[in-house]
Parts: sequence; C-alpha cells; structure tokens
Amino acid sequence: MLMLRVMTWISLRLGRRAARVVLHLIAAYFLLLAPASRRASRAYLRRALGRPPHWRDLYRHFFTFAATIHDRIYLVNQRFELFDFEVHGEDTLLGLLAAGKGLFLVGAHMGSFEVIRAIGRKNADLRVAMVMHQENARKINAMLAAINPEAVQDIIALGHIDSMLRLREFLDAGGAVGMLADRTPGKDTLHPAQILGANADLPGGPFRTAALLRRPVAFMTGLYLGGNRYAIHFDALADFSTVARDQRDAAVEAAIARYAALLDHYCRAAPYNWFNFFDFWRPTPAASPPQS
Repeated sequence: MLMLRVMTWISLRLGRRAARVVLHLIAAYFLLLAPASRRASRAYLRRALGRPPHWRDLYRHFFTFAATIHDRIYLVNQRFELFDFEVHGEDTLLGLLAAGKGLFLVGAHMGSFEVIRAIGRKNADLRVAMVMHQENARKINAMLAAINPEAVQDIIALGHIDSMLRLREFLDAGGAVGMLADRTPGKDTLHPAQILGANADLPGGPFRTAALLRRPVAFMTGLYLGGNRYAIHFDALADFSTVARDQRDAAVEAAIARYAALLDHYCRAAPYNWFNFFDFWRPTPAASPPQS
C-alpha cells in the first residue's frame, strides 16, 4: 500500500508520461523473473496470435497489463482529459438502460473496466458499481482508497446477508453492475466452453445472478490500444427479464456460450489485452492405450 501511494503521488504530480517510465521496468521484471506467468502468457498468446509468440510479444503482454493498472490511477481520479476514448455500442448500452430495470455489465480480466467511468462522464445519470466476492472487495476497496477515497462506494461485496438486497435496490434505481466472468475465486459451478480453439471452464455465477434477478446483460470491455487510446465496446449478451423459471438453466447455458464467443472474438482482435497469467485451459485428456 505504501508503494501504491508513492506511485499515485508520482503519477498525479509528475504526470503520466514520467510515471510510465517505471512500467517498462515492471514489465521487464515479470518477463525475466516470473517464469510461471511467462509460461502462461506464452501458452495464451500462441492461441490468440495463431503462431509461436516472440519475446517482444510476451513483453507487450506484460506491459499492456501494467499500463492498464497504472491508468486506473487517472481514471479513478477522473482525469479523463488525458485519454482518447472511442466507444462502440453505446446505443446498445443506453437502449438496455432505457427500460429502467438496471443492467448487468459482464466483462473479463481484459483491458480496463475502469474506462466505464468515461461513459459516466458523458451520461451523468449512469451509475456503475462493481460486484465481487467479499475478500476481493476488501482488497480492491483498500487499493481504491489509496488512490481516491471517494471511489470505495462503487463496490458491492457478495457474501453479506444483505448483498442481494443491495444489488436489487441498485438495479431497481437504474444502475449498471459490473461482474467479471472469466474466472472464479470460489466454488462456483463451472461450465465447459470453447475459447481460442481449446476447452475451458467458465463460472456460471454471474449469469445465474442476472437470471435470478431477471435483468438484461451486456458484454463490456475497454481495450488498451497503446499510448493514451482505449476502445470501449458494448455488446448485447442476454436478457433474462422474461425468462420463465423452467427455462432459466437453458438461458444461462446460452448466455455462457455467447459470452465465450465474445471473449474469443476480442482475444483475437486485441490479443495483448486478456490478462490470464495462469494456466487457464483444461488439460487435454491423455489418450487411452489401444485395447489388445
């Protein structure tokens, strides 16, 4: 936390360009001294790029991650003038919110979710809160408090008695709640999916929550394009508003399949933006020996 406060001070006092010099050292450190993350990056990029990755690809992957984390300092402090945002699918977002039922924004550990604040700058009535498990919420709250104490209120922690009540009230007020659905820290039920031509497992919790509360769902990602540029994308994903209870399981499965397809698409379109620095895919089952 001390280092985070120091980095925040450097970034806000000396400027983004000066602070970004440190990012190259951070990316080089992990590239050279984090072998497990390096192997995971290579395995992912081989699939996303469709070729064996070079060292410069691995470095770019680590640097993109560092850059989006660093830019969070400015986004949380509403320094939007430092960035060039292009927005795709904003009409989709506003159309879904116009129904007044609130909206689930389901994303991934891809690019920056914080860039949604840039949409809030243009649409003052848009309220966005992140929903996450209690331990993650505690860590993120501590990090955001070090950057900007006013940002702590943007998180709804799961695991409390009143968590679902708070979530429902926020949605009923027309808010959008963000959840990341490409991994789970808990014991969520996993669903098989095909991503980048290989078998993987995705958690069903975010989609079951949306189905239980009978809300629409959109996919959201804020892709880092280099320099100060981001591309924000919104895609309609599912609408559980009118799904009957006996059709809920099938609707959740369809939503997970749609999510996997969108994740696959954006991984190929912006391969350095998915920050999976661990073994994500299911191992291929060993072939059975021929029967004699």
